[in-house]
Amino acid sequence: MSSHDHRLLPSASMERRLHPFHAFLLASAATLFVCALMSDGAYFMTPEIQWKNFATWLILGGLVFGGCAVLWALVDVIRLRRDARRSVAVYFLILLVAWSLGIINELVHAKDAFASMPEGLILSAIVAACAVVATVLGFSRLRAGEV
Repeated sequence: MSSHDHRLLPSASMERRLHPFHAFLLASAATLFVCALMSDGAYFMTPEIQWKNFATWLILGGLVFGGCAVLWALVDVIRLRRDARRSVAVYFLILLVAWSLGIINELVHAKDAFASMPEGLILSAIVAACAVVATVLGFSRLRAGEV
């Protein structure tokens, strides 16, 4: 190996970085899930059905972005070395829980009108909390100035 070949080998810190597109997917999913929670809260306090429709679409968007982020995190867990895998695995599991509960939440929101409440509101709160925790864990892999 020449003296310049060491730049081609990934270091442990490089393996743990969050790719900018992965960060975009993660932040988008968390934002959509939190907005769905706010929309559910508005629907719970008012009889306006459109808030429930907004929440349904926001959850669906969160599932799309979150599903891509879950797949990306799974690939990261598989490809990382054992010493770097633990923190990424915790992030992956919390994100997977948020995404799985998001699917259940979408099914609850498919009920007629107010029949989705208060289960939809409670599930939205749990999903949003898990998504925010996963986002904090995911972004904790970044260093200042990377994204």
